[in-house]
Amino acid sequence: MRVVKQLLVFVLAIFTTLTWSWASLGDNYEKVEDSYGSIAERRLRDDGTVSILYHKDRYLYLVIFADGRSVSETFFHTKGTDLSEKEISRFLKANGFGATWTPTNVGKERHFRRSDGKAEAIYGTVRDRPALTVRELHRKP
Repeated sequence: MRVVKQLLVFVLAIFTTLTWSWASLGDNYEKVEDSYGSIAERRLRDDGTVSILYHKDRYLYLVIFADGRSVSETFFHTKGTDLSEKEISRFLKANGFGATWTPTNVGKERHFRRSDGKAEAIYGTVRDRPALTVRELHRKP
């Protein structure tokens, strides 16, 4: 029984570490910066939001913050190459919050809708590079 408890604690520790290594929609500046690395560019946008471009390893992450929390995240390779299906799935899962993503393709771009209706994702071109953008959907009260 003791071995089972130790194994359970070990598995939970690994799971917590893995899930905390990725930022996701709704996270604050600190959490996103810890996950996505150094800031390459920061801009105040006309609508009052802030866009920050992060660089870590082989990825660039373009994150838009509103009221101090992430409302849109775009993921792309530094070399401008396509994201693999595995990478797309990983980024969608990190922003799933237990919900599932369903493809809803429209036109040339690939669209995904989260099952809880609170977010959508588009795989298309951003800044002349193939990229996956995940963003919150705002509901009317």
